[in-house]
Amino acid sequence: MDNNLYIYNTLTRKKELFEPINPPFVGMYVCGPTVYSDVHLGNSRTFISFDLIYRYLLHLGYKVRYVRNITDAGHLEGDRDEGEDKFAKKAKLEQLEPMEIVQKYTLGFHEVMRIFNTLPPSIEPTATGHISEQIEMVKEILDNGYAYEKDGTVYFDVEKYNQKYPYGQLTNRKLEDLLEGTRELSGQDEKKGRLDFALWIKAKPETLMKWPSPWGWGFPGWHIECSAMSTKYLGETFDIHGGGMDLQATHHTNEIAQSQACNNTAPVKYWMHTNMLTVNGTRMSKSAGNGFLPHELFTGNHPLLDKGYSPMVVRFFMAQSHYRSTLDFSNLALQAAEKGYAKLMAAGKTLEKLLAGNESTVNVQELKENCYAAMNDDFNSPVLIAHLFEAVRIINSVNDGKEKINQTDLEELKYIYKTFVFDILGFKDTAEDNNLTGGLIEMILNIRMEAKKNKDFATSDKIRDELTKKGVKIKDTKDGFEWEI
Repeated sequence: MDNNLYIYNTLTRKKELFEPINPPFVGMYVCGPTVYSDVHLGNSRTFISFDLIYRYLLHLGYKVRYVRNITDAGHLEGDRDEGEDKFAKKAKLEQLEPMEIVQKYTLGFHEVMRIFNTLPPSIEPTATGHISEQIEMVKEILDNGYAYEKDGTVYFDVEKYNQKYPYGQLTNRKLEDLLEGTRELSGQDEKKGRLDFALWIKAKPETLMKWPSPWGWGFPGWHIECSAMSTKYLGETFDIHGGGMDLQATHHTNEIAQSQACNNTAPVKYWMHTNMLTVNGTRMSKSAGNGFLPHELFTGNHPLLDKGYSPMVVRFFMAQSHYRSTLDFSNLALQAAEKGYAKLMAAGKTLEKLLAGNESTVNVQELKENCYAAMNDDFNSPVLIAHLFEAVRIINSVNDGKEKINQTDLEELKYIYKTFVFDILGFKDTAEDNNLTGGLIEMILNIRMEAKKNKDFATSDKIRDELTKKGVKIKDTKDGFEWEI
């Protein structure tokens, strides 16, 4: 069996053997949120996907430095280095300072990530905290001849860069093809070339967020922050760079160009991208009215939702689709995920109660190998989950007396369940996590037991019926009762 890890590299468009540059150290950079609004579900999927990747690399014994940035400065409305600054626009609307906007939505982002049970990154740098590094990188690119300054704004010279390096390599497109899709420059345009982009932007008198630079007061372009911060914390070349597939064509393409123009080396060994979200087959977007914010999904407070779904059900639903596959939201799919997640958690409780015998009729070692094989195949979480449901079948079969398991295999099965369900997939049993809820249910069911002993069957039946309506499944046993949500 091949125990090596293979990763799909967007740059080469094939799966490659994962070989870190400086093992066991792994440098991983993921483009974080732009904190001028609530984090949307597409962002959440990306961060949950890379949380799975982070968890598995840690499990394999790698020392991972996971860097995820916060964009909190100078992000214009359009990709053409024009329009109103998003932070300033939001600050005016809410009558707040721009950094109040940053603080508000950064805290909101962290809370959503906590609810989804993601591990915090090793370093979470902000754009505003690294202005000097961005200025130094712009100066280096200028010195290397790949940028030019026009009236306080510094532009990257794409055509000059493309003479030495393939600018469109990440999306497998040639410069001529990219030029065909852009508008002609107007006579008043400062840029030399249609694909040129701003590294540093001159501030207008009314600009709220601005900093001094060798070219006057201004603010960084959208792309330079990631190049500057990834270089600072991970080096000129590092292992993994990730983000949503919507970042490939512009942001990540420009990151590669900036970093290579500055450091004269390719910045990243493995590029990884998550796919888009759809709703009932249509691309998810705010303009289409089918975009969910996480809290809307949790509460069900959205016209397209029949009900709310717990964060762990949503995480389970996302894991049922490979990170490079389109993920389609629908009430039917979410409700099926809810049932599947409940079965997974229920089997975990049953597993803790299983008693070992002297022999085994189940192949736990094969199950373990299959789980690792799934994760080693480009972090294939849906295949892993399929194998975990084979574990569910084994657990229930042993519990029902249809199959047998010895002590060695039982301990191995417990290891598989803990490792893959909780440590790697990042799930948690919300019923156990909420001690108050669990304690109240136990107390009510004990009252029911007392009612049955006193032959007060009306009260006993009423308690059972009311708890059933609330989603609590009750099973009477010879020793008392079992329950699950």
